Amino acid sequence: MAARLNLFADAVAAEFGKHLIAAGKVLAASTLPAATGELVKLRASQINGCGFCVDMHSKDAAHAGESAERLHLVAAWREATVFTEAERAALELTEQGTRIADAAGGVTDEAWAQAAKYYDEEQLAALVCTISLINAFNRGNVMVQQPAGDYRPGQFA
Repeated sequence: MAARLNLFADAVAAEFGKHLIAAGKVLAASTLPAATGELVKLRASQINGCGFCVDMHSKDAAHAGESAERLHLVAAWREATVFTEAERAALELTEQGTRIADAAGGVTDEAWAQAAKYYDEEQLAALVCTISLINAFNRGNVMVQQPAGDYRPGQFA
């Protein structure tokens, strides 16, 4: 299987990608826990059906020490007992922020307030930006049908 468009070879897409990757580096340097960021990216990618990003973020999280149990349960986080209340709030914000078109009014005040209980302003900003960024990556990869399965941890570092 080949992608419809080589995002790495096309000049416009490659330049755009460099800026998205630079934005990701800003977020990685924030005080948002790295594990939370990976869980958020994994969950949004699952919702969006982005196999490339599911592959990438599950492998990156595992490489960073995340347990297989938690990675397998991200898709069913509401029923899982392995996530902290802070992580659950971040996952709820992720789902609502990713499914904006599906829900009139977007992110609820309740979801925002729950996240604000556990994350300070910088971390909330990083959460919002992480959710926005992964959704951008997901949409591009889904549109071009970027194949999944060959990613190596740290490949784009």
